[in-house]
Amino acid sequence: MKNHLKNVISSLPSKLFFALSSRNLLNWMPDKPYLSALWQAHFHQAYPWKNPRSFNEKLQWLKANDHNPLYPTLVDKYAVRSYIADKIGEQYLIPLVGGPWNSFDEIDFAQLPEQFVLKCTHDSGGVVICHGKDSFDRKSAREKIEKSLKRNYYWGGREWPYRDIQPRIIAEAFMADDSGNSLVDYKFYMFGGTARCILVCTNRSAKSKMNMTFFTPDWNRLPFERQYRNDPNELVKPEHFDEMLSLAEQLSANLPFARIDLYEINRKVYFGEITLHPASGLGKFDPVEWDYTLGEWLDLERYFPGKFV
Repeated sequence: MKNHLKNVISSLPSKLFFALSSRNLLNWMPDKPYLSALWQAHFHQAYPWKNPRSFNEKLQWLKANDHNPLYPTLVDKYAVRSYIADKIGEQYLIPLVGGPWNSFDEIDFAQLPEQFVLKCTHDSGGVVICHGKDSFDRKSAREKIEKSLKRNYYWGGREWPYRDIQPRIIAEAFMADDSGNSLVDYKFYMFGGTARCILVCTNRSAKSKMNMTFFTPDWNRLPFERQYRNDPNELVKPEHFDEMLSLAEQLSANLPFARIDLYEINRKVYFGEITLHPASGLGKFDPVEWDYTLGEWLDLERYFPGKFV
């Protein structure tokens, strides 16, 4: 009966699948059948479990099969801080100004600085920025944070590392560059510990206008887009790029794939986060050929010999 249901789910119209998934009505499905249905809903084709070739395809395979016990620490925004301090040094951490807390009611706002950033430790997107306490909308912040705390980020994309992370809240220092420019996020795509491309995120203050531009490690633009438009403006290589590259290599050593996010703020490098499955392996490439180029860089056979064919 369950096998029949899995087949039915895989053939559902995309909108119905996403509606059921968002309401946690598909949580009964094991990861592989769910990921097959998720892939079908996004790309309107069967998922190739026996021979994944593209970057997105291989990320789905990793979600289902690569359960490295280190991964939950890497994606937990509080637990990863100790890992980063041990691995590359606490000087690369954005200062922690409060937490961790288990609920919004535990936060003592009187003890926080004038500006800060609240983050949920167990998901993606559970972030609230306070630019000033006088203008801070605490009610709206509570609603967003409490909604995030109730959410298990694992279920939507079956990213295993998030499944058992304790939902908590931390407060980090609000970071701003003295130049007055919005912060630029440098996301190093590390394949087996080697940087093959760098995603530069600009205009991040307005998500609808955000740009994402891919570069080679030699700082040449790459001719493709993924999810967001390229920035048409000239983007200067960061002053401390070599240091950033070295840190990304250290943090991704011995991992099949990891995206290491770093900032350069007031001429200093800071750690952002580690992401193991960008866009949950569902971000579309334009042109699509680059999905397969990045897929060639992700060498599953090296880490899982004979297991994925």
